[in-house]
Amino acid sequence: MGNRDKLLQAARDCLLSLGYANTTVRELVKASGANQASINYHFGSKERLLTDTLHDLNREWGDILFAAIGGDDPPGPAGNEARWDRIVTSIRNNRALWYVNFESVSAARDDEEIQAMIASGQRTARRSLAHAFGGLDPDTADPETVEAVGSHYFALLVGVASQWLADPDNAPDAARIVAADTRTR
Repeated sequence: MGNRDKLLQAARDCLLSLGYANTTVRELVKASGANQASINYHFGSKERLLTDTLHDLNREWGDILFAAIGGDDPPGPAGNEARWDRIVTSIRNNRALWYVNFESVSAARDDEEIQAMIASGQRTARRSLAHAFGGLDPDTADPETVEAVGSHYFALLVGVASQWLADPDNAPDAARIVAADTRTR
């Protein structure tokens, strides 16, 4: 494995274990075994290396999320409970990846590229959530309805994930999420 690949792997490991804000050049050099100059040689800067890696991790997170919400579950509460159960399992099994995804929102404050990446991912997620939970075909349904339903479930997703990351002992399970969501209609 060359220095470029070692640095990419080190960036991935550091982001997942330390987070974006705590990943320093020193940590990257230590984790990769490469020298500091190789970061600039291969990527131009630490920020470029981390942004490239963040893109990869964000795609991985998206793949995991879309796998969790996909499936042949029936429409309605029973199917939604199965989807939420897979999402909660995904959060529990991929905590570091979910944390990186949340932390990337803070990094977006000062980085337009990260902001654009997140915004694009959120648009895709809202469309997928509108389809999975609302039964809407994003290609044929009213775009405003798709956006509204997708935004509702995206907000719910972010809130559920936040609870599972910060306070898993008191976070809602799938049955509670669906029961509350059904009562609010």
